[in-house]
Amino acid sequence: MSEQPNYRKSSYSGSDNDACVEVADNMPRIMVRDSKFVEGGSPEITASPAAWTAFLDSRVKLTDTI
Repeated sequence: MSEQPNYRKSSYSGSDNDACVEVADNMPRIMVRDSKFVEGGSPEITASPAAWTAFLDSRVKLTDTI
């Protein structure tokens, strides 16, 4: 595992590069941040891989019902 998070733009972010959600999944925990606040130490949301998968699965199920 890498010691530094390797953030990438989420596939759900829009085309506006100033307002992106970035995800790092190369750590023991999944890390999510807002790209607008990277310079000032963006607040991050962290989750275990299992919790992140459950979250994504719940979002897919929700969008399937809309």
